[in-house]
Amino acid sequence: MPQLDRHKKRVVNIEFVPVEAFRFFPYPERYTLTYITSGSLKGRLNGRPIAVDAPAIFCLTGEDRLQVTDASDLCAQSFCFHDDFLKSNKLTDSPFSAASRIQIGLSLFQRNGKHDGIPRVTGKAYPLLFEWFFILGTEVQAQSDTLWACRIKKYLIQIMGLLEELSRTHEHSPVEAVLDYIHTNYARKITLQDLTNCAHLNRVTLNKLFQERCGKTAMGYLLSYRVKMASEMLTHTDMSLNEIAQATGYEYDTYLIKHFTAKIGMSPTTYRISSRQYSEVQ
Repeated sequence: MPQLDRHKKRVVNIEFVPVEAFRFFPYPERYTLTYITSGSLKGRLNGRPIAVDAPAIFCLTGEDRLQVTDASDLCAQSFCFHDDFLKSNKLTDSPFSAASRIQIGLSLFQRNGKHDGIPRVTGKAYPLLFEWFFILGTEVQAQSDTLWACRIKKYLIQIMGLLEELSRTHEHSPVEAVLDYIHTNYARKITLQDLTNCAHLNRVTLNKLFQERCGKTAMGYLLSYRVKMASEMLTHTDMSLNEIAQATGYEYDTYLIKHFTAKIGMSPTTYRISSRQYSEVQ
């Protein structure tokens, strides 16, 4: 059932199912993230046969159809959210209108031949996704303060962003190994030495391969990804700059302000205001 926000006396259209039974699944008129933490299942997803072993994640809409024909020691949890939960506080017709709605990760719910509803989960990503999903479920139940819904959006952005990046390719190459490392560790301190160790390459070779693959150096990609995640949190949450800095790998908010301003051309505070307010497209 949708949650009643006891702090702001409003309905927040999200649900957390701590024990998913797959009886009325997927849930109608909403997006569903289901994390299979143990066991396995067999069945058909949109008419296609599937065999899934934990850890695995389903990204489904109310229009998807899942039939479970066999399950063994299955344990799963679901987080459901309606389309309006993706919207920020105010809609806008400004040049930031695309940012008025969470876009990151939505490709996982589109059936265009690229995604089948079961995104790739790597061994490195599993513990991080497990932690984020656990905290997300706890926040739904606890509603510990007025920013509980903002924190849920933060974790939703992080989860869907990571799953989207992991699903872009299944190649096994030094660059892909480093990309996986960045996408799962960007909130922590990362040095160039960490990235070269991950790729088992020297700095020059790694940056050459990154330029060919991503159009920028390895550390340049890391900074761009941090700014991308920060911009989503600025638009869709009311978290402080210091909280966003810590969530995106900056030791201090001053570092976030410096890098964000250099990359975007405006300060994080100005971006937050501009991305939410109504303004005419010039």
